[in-house]
Amino acid sequence: MKTEMGPATGHDWLRGYSPRPRATVRLICFPHAGGNAAFFRPWASLLAGHVELLAVQYPGRMDRASEPLVRRMTEMADRAALAVAPLARQGPVVLFGHSLGASVAHEVARRLAAGGTGPAALVVSGRPAPHRLRATTVHLADDDTLWAETGRLGGTQEDLLGSALLRHLSLPALRADYEVAETYRPGPAAPLPAPLLAFYGDRDPEVAEDEARDWSAWTSSGFTLTAFPGDHFYLVPERASVVKAITAGVAELASSPAPASG
Repeated sequence: MKTEMGPATGHDWLRGYSPRPRATVRLICFPHAGGNAAFFRPWASLLAGHVELLAVQYPGRMDRASEPLVRRMTEMADRAALAVAPLARQGPVVLFGHSLGASVAHEVARRLAAGGTGPAALVVSGRPAPHRLRATTVHLADDDTLWAETGRLGGTQEDLLGSALLRHLSLPALRADYEVAETYRPGPAAPLPAPLLAFYGDRDPEVAEDEARDWSAWTSSGFTLTAFPGDHFYLVPERASVVKAITAGVAELASSPAPASG
């Protein structure tokens, strides 16, 4: 029998855009480098009525602009896991992360699992498997090079790239997030006891099919790989399809038996 969840909390880390008191599952989304919780606001209206969306707000941006930026994955994942853990104790949570957010979501999932409150599923997007991460040092580059990355990957609308104010406001968080991503050193593979779904854009320069497929080594439960048309930010034009794939994929994996160990 399904039970309703209590009110969402999460201190300063979580933002909700469509409260659903009768929700039985929570989808918790982790943004890309330089991103913020509002990126996922449009998803809320696309979800089924029993699913409540919460998005992570990293320190140092938007309504957390006065807080110090985080520059290491350990601190980011430790603090985010503390915010998510009470919700995971209330009922099922599914974690979704895109690009940098995929790594953060994965590390949070590992912490939750170690504490006995692992997620119902982990969905990673636009990110090679941890043991296939590419070595880059963009966070050490000059401001022009760093800002050009947002245009190369398509994360910022082209007409906004020329905004001096947006650049001034965005660069500190963007650099810190790149530092989190580029100094991250995942530990030995420790497969999660939860289904894992990996998504990628078929024209994404940041992740090839085999790099996304290798996420299969990081789960002891079900795994699926899904390609979407588009580049690194395929999930903007393909928003509805992505949300549908999360909903359908999690339901399918949850109904399938876990593979036998051996």
